[in-house]
Amino acid sequence: MNADCISRRLLLKRAAALGLLAAVERLAPAYALTNTTANSGSQIALSGDVIDLTITEQLFLLDGRTGMAMTINGTIPGPVIRLKEGQQATLRVTNHLEESSSIHWHGLLLPPAMDGVPGVSFAGIEPGATFTYRFPIRQSGTYWYHSHSGLQEQSGLYGPMIIDPIEPEPFRYERDYVVMLSDWSFESPETLLSNLKKQGGYYNFQKRTAGEFLTDVKRMGFWAALQNYLSWDGMRMDPTDFADVTGYSFTYLMNGLSPSGNWTGLFRPGERVRLRFIDAGAMTFYDVRIPGLRMTVVQVDGQNIQPVVVDEFRMGPAETYDVIVEPAEDRAYTIFAETMDRSGYARGTLAPRPGMSAEVPQRRPRPLRTMEDMGMSMKGMNMPGMTMHGTEHSGGTQKIESSDDHASMEHTLRDAGTPPLQHMHEMPAMDAGDHGRTPIPGAEPVTHGPDHHGPGNQAVAEYSQNRMGEPGRGLEGSGRRVLLYTDLKSLAPYPDQREPEREIEIHLTGQMNRYMWSFDGMTYSEANEPIRFRDGERVRLTFVNDTMMEHPLHLHGMWMYLENGVGAYLPRKHTVVVKPAERLSVAITADAPGLWAFHCHLLLHMEAGMFRIVEVSGD
Repeated sequence: MNADCISRRLLLKRAAALGLLAAVERLAPAYALTNTTANSGSQIALSGDVIDLTITEQLFLLDGRTGMAMTINGTIPGPVIRLKEGQQATLRVTNHLEESSSIHWHGLLLPPAMDGVPGVSFAGIEPGATFTYRFPIRQSGTYWYHSHSGLQEQSGLYGPMIIDPIEPEPFRYERDYVVMLSDWSFESPETLLSNLKKQGGYYNFQKRTAGEFLTDVKRMGFWAALQNYLSWDGMRMDPTDFADVTGYSFTYLMNGLSPSGNWTGLFRPGERVRLRFIDAGAMTFYDVRIPGLRMTVVQVDGQNIQPVVVDEFRMGPAETYDVIVEPAEDRAYTIFAETMDRSGYARGTLAPRPGMSAEVPQRRPRPLRTMEDMGMSMKGMNMPGMTMHGTEHSGGTQKIESSDDHASMEHTLRDAGTPPLQHMHEMPAMDAGDHGRTPIPGAEPVTHGPDHHGPGNQAVAEYSQNRMGEPGRGLEGSGRRVLLYTDLKSLAPYPDQREPEREIEIHLTGQMNRYMWSFDGMTYSEANEPIRFRDGERVRLTFVNDTMMEHPLHLHGMWMYLENGVGAYLPRKHTVVVKPAERLSVAITADAPGLWAFHCHLLLHMEAGMFRIVEVSGD
């Protein structure tokens, strides 16, 4: 951001505080319910061979407070763009900001120059300029678009995109709604990042308290509880660390409306309703459920899958999940998207008539991290001494516990309410009668070698393992059927069934206390060479998460085939979530020559350095 733009924002915010903004027109959310008939409530879309989009800065009124926002065609989120598979799309984007901007078409396969990443594939859109994106539509499904310039995405520059298929879809529905989840702060994104740089846990007000320690003492005994607390303190880590920015600063939105705004989608009892969930949150993972309704997941990241019936699913920033529900009763149902750290939620309603609402569930207790999330507790393993880098020590590594202490530590963690691996969903069994399944890379624990990731890395996962068969921390033992990555199977086999020719291992690294994020210990500015693919090769990327946080990783320009053990039916994704201490592999067909972005889709992690360039060339 340039200084003039920031100063202008501060001036306008001060004017708001003085009550001088009453004469300025309110910015309306994009998807307010405007019709009252049973057939209304569908979201107006832009379509056609030529679509015009305008980026500007406006005031945004939310729950009685006014702030500055960046908008696309005057709304947050931007308008639904609806295209057709096989058409030639032309999208003219005009920038009325006082700084350069851009639009990236997330998950779309297109020429590199149309991908919309400044500094990688084009120069950006200068103030007052119009850039014309032209590309053929080669796919169908639910996608989205957003700015790829600085931190603009956090300020409101995002919107949904639907691409209708040429062939009839393999499922039926009578209603079709976009449900776009996002997060909004009245603090500027620059302020959020600055505060986190000063203190990694700046926004975490759910840390363990003295009262909680006394409760643990009663349940576990004094020495066991003390050992647990001292172990985390010795590592300079916090077991309540699930979100860098929490509900203390964020308001969580559904289609541009806060929970009190109650976005509503209408239905007639007995109709099948398609909900296109898009996580456009800059920093937020959501756990999505609709009490009273089961959801049939039919599409993930725009790709049709073999249907899976679930009660709940977790989605990371940039992922999309399409579900079909069948509300049979003449009543309202709450769409409840609870944040992973339980500090807040987005909420909307499915109802037969406008103005109806249903009970909003109580938020669940915030979960706790375990030593497994640090790669320090693996089922059935004889573990040698654990090592952890002290964040402020000059002496290199610091011993945390030996193998003799491991059993007591796991017992302590179990008593503390943080379940070990065997209490989670098990990985799907592979036996002689399961011919459709294939081995999952990393299904067996892998020992981490010496850490060469440098001062930008706080820890290493001594033992990493595939965790796709787990629902995610905080969803264990819920009694609900939670979607797993191992549930995902493509609807049909894809043409390229080659085994990968080679493997590239990439470590996800970070230093939470200093808010440094990187790949293999190097930020984007420190990485001198791109990740290189040969044109046409089949390559395996193996991600090893050495941090204590989940990371949604996005590769531009190509699909990632999630190697989840389903043989010829590997699901294709544009964004994959890697859990703490997880070793997760994807196969890639490098069929898109050019330069492409690869990054964590937690916006502040990307801005702090978790970004690389992938080059696909004929060499």
